[in-house]
Amino acid sequence: MITLSLAEIAEIVGGQSYDIPDPAVTVTGPVVIDSREVAPGSLFAAFAGERVDGHDYAVRAVEAGAAAVLAARPVGVPAIVVDDVVGALGALARAVVERLGTTVVGLTGSAGKTSTKDLIAQLLQRKGPTVWTPGSLNNEIGLPVTALTATAETEHLVLEMGARGVGHIHYLANLTPPRIGLVLNVGSAHLGEFGSREAIAQAKGELVEVLPEDGCAVLNADDPLVRAMASRTKARVLLFGEAPEADVRGEKVRMTADGRPAFELHTPTGCSDVTMRLYGEHHVSNALAAAAVAHELGMSVTEIAEALSEAGTLSRWRMEVTERPDGVTVVNDAYNANPESMRAALRALAAMGQARGADGGRTWAVLGQMAELGDASLAEHDAVGRLAVRLNVSKLVAVGGREASWLQLGAYNEGSWGEESVHVSDAQAAVDLLRSELRPGDVVLVKASRSVGLEKVALALLENSTEGEVAGR
Repeated sequence: MITLSLAEIAEIVGGQSYDIPDPAVTVTGPVVIDSREVAPGSLFAAFAGERVDGHDYAVRAVEAGAAAVLAARPVGVPAIVVDDVVGALGALARAVVERLGTTVVGLTGSAGKTSTKDLIAQLLQRKGPTVWTPGSLNNEIGLPVTALTATAETEHLVLEMGARGVGHIHYLANLTPPRIGLVLNVGSAHLGEFGSREAIAQAKGELVEVLPEDGCAVLNADDPLVRAMASRTKARVLLFGEAPEADVRGEKVRMTADGRPAFELHTPTGCSDVTMRLYGEHHVSNALAAAAVAHELGMSVTEIAEALSEAGTLSRWRMEVTERPDGVTVVNDAYNANPESMRAALRALAAMGQARGADGGRTWAVLGQMAELGDASLAEHDAVGRLAVRLNVSKLVAVGGREASWLQLGAYNEGSWGEESVHVSDAQAAVDLLRSELRPGDVVLVKASRSVGLEKVALALLENSTEGEVAGR
């Protein structure tokens, strides 16, 4: 963060100073929400959560070097006390970003946000110092915390924005007003909360509504609901996708022998070939979105293609491919799941299996619940189970309760008749099954919503396999 005195911060957030001997003391370190991450000169933001109250760790934070605490009540150590810590954190982020004058790129979408954000970060780093959202910290706390890590040297600030309801994107975008707003897609994620894809589109489109006239709305030409957002912005529109009219376009899309996407990248300045290190055809759309942002910021098509061909994964448990010493390949995509990303991961698994040919191993899909689908949950889980059979996945292992049973039932009804699918109670049962049946050459995909914690399966399969090679990084 840029250096600010405690007096300046108190004025920005409208707070009262308590137990601060010298208001001229400066915050020179990061703003943190976990006392274990405090560094000398930090500002510790204390939140009262359901299980833990950060105010209880205020003394520890100051002892560890925090200059002060941003709190909702006096805590016996130097503190700036406000009525709403979340709101104060947002106000501080907005003030700092305004002073910096850095180029802010905001992005949202139902699927692929984190992977695309990671690609954009790797492209823009070639142009200059870039700060981006770590993992998927894309809410009203994670976004300002990320923005506050920017310094005077930061040229690009890439911020992922999530939404749980109408108005959320609008709030986040006004904290750190973007010049470039990217909308990836409108899918079924959070359908249970929004009620319809049209409502999701309304929420996602809030991003382009806040863009300035000299800004740029980067929209998916292949998604009708996203493309329609062009009418909701006063900014210039840049289309990406495989549609002929896309400004940044992918042509001759194909998969390599080992399941990685390759395509011809076309921009208004020329074309160049891309062969990605990442697995799965769904990364083509993500790459084109990232390319559009990079083009808008002045990168040449050759630079963009080279960077996309070298880019790997920056965030854990997202199509993280590791080959064990015994030849078993584990694909850990367990960070989160929705119907669109689940289908994309299954197609990637099928492609990896096909690349091994008739003499290769089997493909295993270890899948769990997709959360927050509301009334569409049964149909969506059933459809994913059926797709696994249609793609000739060797074995579907559905893990968990009711929703997992729907996955297995879909596979059964599609034609597995219990031979190509099985339902197990929990992660440990899945691990036990896999350990007893896996053989060299097999490929195992692990995927579910974050709440399921299915990464435990992938991690258990990789225990004592530290010599394996991680691909796509």
